[in-house]
Amino acid sequence: MTNKPKDWVFLDPRLKKMRQDYDAYTEEDFKVWKILFERQIVNLPKAASKAYLDGIKEINFTADRIADFADVNQRLAKSTGWAIHVVPGLIDDDLFFGLMNNKRFCSSTWMRSMEQLDYLEEPDMFHDAFAHMPMLTNQPYVDFLENLSGIALRFIDDKWAIELLSRIYWFTIEFGLIREEGELKIYGAGILSSAGETKFSLSSEPKHYEYNVRKILNTPFWKDKFQDKYFVIESYEQLFQSLPEIEEVLEEMVSEAAKG
Repeated sequence: MTNKPKDWVFLDPRLKKMRQDYDAYTEEDFKVWKILFERQIVNLPKAASKAYLDGIKEINFTADRIADFADVNQRLAKSTGWAIHVVPGLIDDDLFFGLMNNKRFCSSTWMRSMEQLDYLEEPDMFHDAFAHMPMLTNQPYVDFLENLSGIALRFIDDKWAIELLSRIYWFTIEFGLIREEGELKIYGAGILSSAGETKFSLSSEPKHYEYNVRKILNTPFWKDKFQDKYFVIESYEQLFQSLPEIEEVLEEMVSEAAKG
């Protein structure tokens, strides 16, 4: 992977050319977006990171209008230079990381049904848009994403290494907390799109650990229930500055695994 040009991913035949067909959204889709938006947005002024709250204003999401990726891309182009790349759903790891290494965030365009309001096995566009996209306006955050993806591409053929890196992604981008003015706040998208986990993650029930690269790399996660532990960063700059340590500890753990 290291010998390929950085933009190799755009020429890969597995990457389908897709776009958001905004006119295809139904009345139910708009209703689902509105219900989910209004149910969660009331929890966030006191719970979410300032970066998220600033981002959702900058990206101009509202309850009455499903996220329009063309508009999102115009706004992101002016802030961090990122863009949304439409995908059918989950894609191969190398494509996922290859896109992010080129400042493209993957998003589906399908909306969950009314019957799926509370739980989905695979993220839909409400999760991808409402929870992830506002954070793409924060420069240290997207710099972390871009460079973490570069590390992943270096190790893309090593399943154990990708498993380890998925723990970093999980406990930061999906389920990360940040301390702001002495209080715990949410920036992880998996929490931001869940009213239940928003309340739970900030309560005294789960364990809260200081951000620790080695500890995260040694901590498996689960996908089908609330986390029992969360890692707390002090700033998004801290995330970005931890990249050399992530690479160093990852190399060490992969090397140990290879020795058996």
